[in-house]
Amino acid sequence: MKKNISLIYRNYNEKLNLQYLKEIRDFCKSKGLKIYLANNLKVAVKLKFDGIYIPSFNKKIIGSKNLRKDFLIIGSAHNLTEIREKEKQGVNSLLLSPIFHKENKKALGLYKFINLQKLTKTNIVALGGINQKNINKLSLIKINQFASISYIKNIYAK
Repeated sequence: MKKNISLIYRNYNEKLNLQYLKEIRDFCKSKGLKIYLANNLKVAVKLKFDGIYIPSFNKKIIGSKNLRKDFLIIGSAHNLTEIREKEKQGVNSLLLSPIFHKENKKALGLYKFINLQKLTKTNIVALGGINQKNINKLSLIKINQFASISYIKNIYAK
């Protein structure tokens, strides 16, 4: 399995530390990883991140006219309404979640995920509850991109 790993830096509780963000960016670049900054287009552009991540709760339309061609906008959505909001925001890729998640009664499951996926032309990335046991199910729904915290942690903890 080819591993193209990207990281999203999210910190919704503290003021952004520009020096720390530069260190994270430089580390990611040295390892060949892409890095995205959540909710701050201005800083992401200034620090030359690979793009920005717009969570589902962020409804602001961002201007994307003067961005680098390789600067990507990633968004997240949980339903059709949020998918349409992210399309208006001009996202290049959409984290659609949660696909799996036993603790979450609102998990989409495979069928609802497929149906939502068919309703957009935006690149879809599966998110939520992906682990070693269910990762092969992604190939059944023709998803070749996924996002996961626990799966990545488990791979690199070995």
